[in-house]
Amino acid sequence: MKLRSTESFWPLKHAMDTSYPSINSDIDTEILIIGGGITGALIAYQLINEGKKVVLTDRRDIGNGSTAASTALLQYEIDVSLHELIKLRGPECAVNSYRNGKKAIFDLRKIVDDIKSDCGFEFKKSIYFCSLKKDITFLKNEYHARKVNGFDVNWLERWDLEKFGLNAIAAIESKTAAVVDPYRLAHDLYVHCEKKGMQIFDRTNIISTENQKGKMIACTENKFKITADHIIHCSGYESTETLKEKVVNLKSTYVIASESIPNLPEAFKKVILWDTSKPYLYFRTTPDNRIIMGGGDEDFKDPVKRDKMLPRKEQSLLHKFGKKFPKLDFKIDYSWAGTFGETKDGLPYFGKPNPDINEHYILGFGGNGITFSVMAMNSIMDSINDKENPDLDYYRFGR
Repeated sequence: MKLRSTESFWPLKHAMDTSYPSINSDIDTEILIIGGGITGALIAYQLINEGKKVVLTDRRDIGNGSTAASTALLQYEIDVSLHELIKLRGPECAVNSYRNGKKAIFDLRKIVDDIKSDCGFEFKKSIYFCSLKKDITFLKNEYHARKVNGFDVNWLERWDLEKFGLNAIAAIESKTAAVVDPYRLAHDLYVHCEKKGMQIFDRTNIISTENQKGKMIACTENKFKITADHIIHCSGYESTETLKEKVVNLKSTYVIASESIPNLPEAFKKVILWDTSKPYLYFRTTPDNRIIMGGGDEDFKDPVKRDKMLPRKEQSLLHKFGKKFPKLDFKIDYSWAGTFGETKDGLPYFGKPNPDINEHYILGFGGNGITFSVMAMNSIMDSINDKENPDLDYYRFGR
């Protein structure tokens, strides 16, 4: 599956400063991780710290799938609002999922500090705004749901939003959010894990996995075998190729990044912004005063059709930006398209689809893939050891 078009911002910025070999022999290991993006990197970091013997593979260059297309907004809010999620999954799962997301942002900061990653991690506030009067009731319901469950939020009026240069009616301000360069962070994590003994192979396509007498056997396109006690799939949207259960609806999404804007309002630099539209629009800045804007989702995953639409989507996003931020001059410097997906409740999937086979999945679908992956770090060992864990229940397959 082609997960993104070819000119996203992060790989061009870093110009592939690290590379790895492809596999050239059969290998035995304790754990095989399939997928070399930010999810695989975070799970590898956890397992290496647990003293596990780990091999990791990716079918393309490391970090060049969905991670390279991510806009990397780190929020505890998920694609389904808290008051709606309470109705879908009950208050315990919903509130704990939001709390877990908040904790994950701080956990990620500790990881960044531990490996001394120069990934531009920066705490921000999150501004969830509406531009249409019909969305005010929805936004107020969300504000009250968060407030009553102990989340530190403020209600903002139109005049409060003007300092961001934003033309909108009202918003919820959340105190905890962040941004990061996901491509840099993934590579820094892999450098760290490799130094601690992990073997990494790129351009290594796993074409099949099977259970043989309690061992997992993965076969590569070049007919090499990797024998492991456990296989962990961190392959994101490509997991649809190996999962029997349909857990995600795949879509196409679009992103534009501006030239550096010298007069960017200081208040804008301190926040990430997203709106109540369906599909929603989202905005963040970079350390060099660029604005990254995403949205315009379409209900198809065909990469040819998706990439053909990119010029038209550029102009559509640019037009919408002008309506939201009429005083800011957005000149497109980069644009790209990628595969995106939504689950029925906006939550991830962790654990083993088949409890009798040691094949695990960490699938952080939606707009919170990175924070979901951090959350998964706290349950992966329990999945391996067949221990109960509330996250493995909340985010189980077959739910």
